[in-house]
Amino acid sequence: MHVKKGDKVMVISGKDKGKQGRILEAYPKKDRVLVEGVNIVKKHSKPSQANPQGGILTQESPIHVSNVMPLDPKSGEVTRVGYKVEGGKKVRVAKKSGEKLDK
Repeated sequence: MHVKKGDKVMVISGKDKGKQGRILEAYPKKDRVLVEGVNIVKKHSKPSQANPQGGILTQESPIHVSNVMPLDPKSGEVTRVGYKVEGGKKVRVAKKSGEKLDK
């Protein structure tokens, strides 16, 4: 996948197009990511030990990884991802500025 947990991304298609957020979780086998504040759904929950009241909760739902693009660390615009080998390790770089996306 071209994005990882902790990356700052922008949604480029779908109902939340234009929204930005950080990736909370990545699901590589399903090609999906969970983005903070994007694709909010309402979930009905029964009363439980953790939530004795029960009721309707709001939470993020995963979206397809093809609908997000990482933001360039230098300019803050969306960018494609390239790869370079530095010091024997493969690192992700932003195509627009050449900045490293990996910390």
